[in-house]
This record gives sequence, C-alpha cells and structure tokens, in this order.
Amino acid sequence: MVRHAALYLLEVVFVLTVLAGVALVYVPAALILGGLAGVVAVERALSQPPPTPRKEVRP
Repeated sequence: MVRHAALYLLEVVFVLTVLAGVALVYVPAALILGGLAGVVAVERALSQPPPTPRKEVRP
C-alpha cells in the first residue's frame, strides 16, 4: 500500500516538474499539456473497478 502511494506521489511530482519546465518556455503549451494530463488521470481512475466493501470479521 505504501509502495503504491509512493509511486503515485513520484508520478505526480514528475508530471508537475515537466509542466513547470514547459511553462518556462511557453505557458499555453503547459496549459494544454496539463489539461491532457487531467483527462488521462480521470480516464485511469474511471477504468479501475469500484472498491468492494470488506466483510467484518467477528470473533
């Protein structure tokens, strides 16, 4: 679980770094890439199955 969170954090930091670098050169391109990255993130989140509720274990 911690490994997945660390990988997501690393991915977010990488994307933000790339967008900041593009914004230093040309701001409209960074806005377009940011929008595309948002669409990809939403599509990835929607493609995963919904979480199933856990059954409680009663002693």
